[in-house]
Amino acid sequence: MIRTIVKPQSEQIRLTIPKEYVGKKVEITYLLLDELPKLSKSMKDFWGTLSDESAVKFHEYVRQSRNE
Repeated sequence: MIRTIVKPQSEQIRLTIPKEYVGKKVEITYLLLDELPKLSKSMKDFWGTLSDESAVKFHEYVRQSRNE
């Protein structure tokens, strides 16, 4: 995967495609970064998303993963 941020100086941008990408499907997306909403969520913003039972299972999974 190749990802870069550019500041266009005209209405055209020239892309050089790596050899291993030739003949394959490639996604090209234009995204104006100035219009993206600022995301500053913390865990408290997700409180109540999981049931208590699911949360306990998730915490146990994380604990076991950290011990491995």
